[in-house]
Amino acid sequence: MNIEQIYTGCLAQGAYYIESEGEAAIIDPLRESAPYLKKAEKEGAKIKFVFETHFHADFVSGHVDLAEKSGATIVYGPNANPKYDVHQAQDGEEFKLGKITIKALHTPGHTMESTTYLLFDEAGKEHAIFSGDTLFIGDVGRPDLAQKGSMTQEDLAGMLYDSLRAKIMTLPDDVIVYPAHGAGSACGKNMSKETHDLLGNQKKNNYALRADMTKEEFIKEVTDGLLPPPQYFAQNVAMNKSGAVGLDKVLEKGNVPLDVETFEAMANHEGALVLDTRHQKDFIKGHIPNSIFIGIDGGFAPWVGALIPDLQQPIVFLAPEGREEEVVTRLSRVGYDNTLGYLKGGMEAWQAAGKEVQDMESIPASEFAERHKGGDLHVMDVRKPGEFEAEHVEDAESIPLDFISEQMDKIDENKTYHIHCAGGYRSVIASSILKSRGFHNLVDIAGGYKAIKETDIPTTNFVCPTTLK
Repeated sequence: MNIEQIYTGCLAQGAYYIESEGEAAIIDPLRESAPYLKKAEKEGAKIKFVFETHFHADFVSGHVDLAEKSGATIVYGPNANPKYDVHQAQDGEEFKLGKITIKALHTPGHTMESTTYLLFDEAGKEHAIFSGDTLFIGDVGRPDLAQKGSMTQEDLAGMLYDSLRAKIMTLPDDVIVYPAHGAGSACGKNMSKETHDLLGNQKKNNYALRADMTKEEFIKEVTDGLLPPPQYFAQNVAMNKSGAVGLDKVLEKGNVPLDVETFEAMANHEGALVLDTRHQKDFIKGHIPNSIFIGIDGGFAPWVGALIPDLQQPIVFLAPEGREEEVVTRLSRVGYDNTLGYLKGGMEAWQAAGKEVQDMESIPASEFAERHKGGDLHVMDVRKPGEFEAEHVEDAESIPLDFISEQMDKIDENKTYHIHCAGGYRSVIASSILKSRGFHNLVDIAGGYKAIKETDIPTTNFVCPTTLK
């Protein structure tokens, strides 16, 4: 028996390869099929099943394409009913994979179809659970993503409580928990950086698995402090229910070099958004007017999903040389399939053609500290509400990047804003969005709050009235 976790850090997502006696199963695959097919070929195995724990909201699964290319059967739990052929498992149904067995445990609560897969080893012993978004390390799945009819998030949280206690907490303590996500995912509130653990440890350390916890206490704690889900979640669920096209077709359309004139025409006349995926320092030095920065080396795909509202938005992009296919692939993971190509030669080609270039004012935290002493400085903090509430610059205004489009009315175009995040990535994203909307009096603080903390600027943990609740 071989179990391999295939973890994708930028999405904080775990897919799984399981193999026994030449038969393999994939659990919760990402959009691209090639890595799983190559893995099976290398191991001399045939993919027999593709198990899905639920309809994912934070990424587009490649299960349909993978099944078509491998001949595998797609398996969902009860209540799924997608628009393509699957085997819809019954609660407790078992699947043979070589000498091991995988049992479907219907665990609704995060979503109605959520299913945990329990793996029995060659000796018939409970070995591991693949818990999807039902149980994370240190947390459980949020219950507000699959409200159905009159069902509330409190109703779903109650179902999650029952699922955890009836189906998961009754399992032996030495069972390994393999979740679908880790820290950084918006599918939970406070996930651990660890990507797997023993169930016994979770029974001791996970707040949601306390033995003495009542259902009412569970519902209150699980639903308390939930921020609105990113706007792309519902659209990704819809794509996963209908079945997305294979990545091959997306790459054929989007991984295309464009000369300067074609690139500019697509942006000016065809409504394509110009997405700059280079490092923030390169964007600050020089960028195409009205382009949006979301760097490939940060939390790229989730920020694209959170900030670009239309999955059908035509996109042309700049990328670090040699990483163009990576950009298209990572866009497709969150459903952005309408990529039209990239600027061949990048900013050098743009400048050589005599096209307009803009830059952005960026200052070190030490200079910000000197300016701050002069008073009457407008400071915009684009970190998440929880980060702001924990500690922030005195008199700073909280405009979380996640909700910047909804808070444009708070921003005065006649004021100069000194903008920061935690480390310098999100502040440049925010500044690029504001610039594209006509705000030009912006100063980025390099190094973000981490650098600010090294100065003598007064900070506080008092919750500013402008902070989002």
